[in-house]
Amino acid sequence: MHTLNLLRRSVLGLLIALFGAGIAGAAGAAQLPDTMAKPGGFPERPLSMIVPYGPGGGSGQVSRAMIQGVKDATGIDITPDYKPGGSGMVGLKTYMAAPADGYTVLEHIDDATSAFAIGKSKIHPAVNLIPLVISQITFSQIYIRGKETRFNDWDSYVKFVKAQGGKSTIANVSGEGSMERINMNRIAGHFGFKVQQISFNKGGQRYGALKGGQVDALFEQPGDVRGFLDSGDFKPILTLLFERPSAFAKVPSMKDVGLTFTPLMRFRGFYINKNAPADRVKYLQWAFQKGFHTDSYQAFNKKKFMDLIPSFRDTEGAKKLINDTMGVYKKVYKEMGLVK
Repeated sequence: MHTLNLLRRSVLGLLIALFGAGIAGAAGAAQLPDTMAKPGGFPERPLSMIVPYGPGGGSGQVSRAMIQGVKDATGIDITPDYKPGGSGMVGLKTYMAAPADGYTVLEHIDDATSAFAIGKSKIHPAVNLIPLVISQITFSQIYIRGKETRFNDWDSYVKFVKAQGGKSTIANVSGEGSMERINMNRIAGHFGFKVQQISFNKGGQRYGALKGGQVDALFEQPGDVRGFLDSGDFKPILTLLFERPSAFAKVPSMKDVGLTFTPLMRFRGFYINKNAPADRVKYLQWAFQKGFHTDSYQAFNKKKFMDLIPSFRDTEGAKKLINDTMGVYKKVYKEMGLVK
């Protein structure tokens, strides 16, 4: 019990850091200069952005939005290069093998943090990489089909899953120890049911599995499935926040269903190799942070429900977020017996 209480306080501290640092980070961003001289003419050609997930999921969407934001703010052209696989590790390794000349940047999510914490990766995203900007922080939900007839809300879903005796399925990411898996395991433990978490590396595959009836439910973030929510194909039945956000006022929160653990959040950002030339790093920090504040990127975040939690982190704010999250993951993994 003592360990659990420490864990809960640690994760609560993370959430306080998420909200507090976001406000301070946004204020700092307003002080960015409108223009910055290119260092030695850099870049003289379009940049490449390695995205370690497929184009249809949240990473693909945020990458394209940031590419447009950076272009609107600075005129820089960036080409996305999707490298899905291994819960983001294929793209991460591909990125680290690329020349550290500033012409290749990386999009990644909290999977890079959890993978290092559990020992699956030797690449620390706040040490081996330099965060240019964290541009999204969001919560998760559980979804069912809009026309589902076997259950229609959280209570009836729980009854259904229990009755299946471990045969019920939910689409989720593939990485054991990921934010999604940790949250889902805690939910299942609280309600005393077993559910098969079917692994998908690509967001499009997860969404197709629910829409096509191959799985009973989906664990995902709301912005990633906005189109399915608007069309009525998907219906949220649980929001992993203690209080209901205004955008989902009719969806039960954790408090409503008796969940007391503090959920881990999804965050997405953009990085560069720590060995890139310092003047190019400084220029790209400016370019990506300016890109975040463009009208096009802000409209994208609002459309994806990413304005419900303060998302902006500059380089130092991002490092704090990553390191704070790293500590929480390590405590969780130790409690789960996944690390010593």
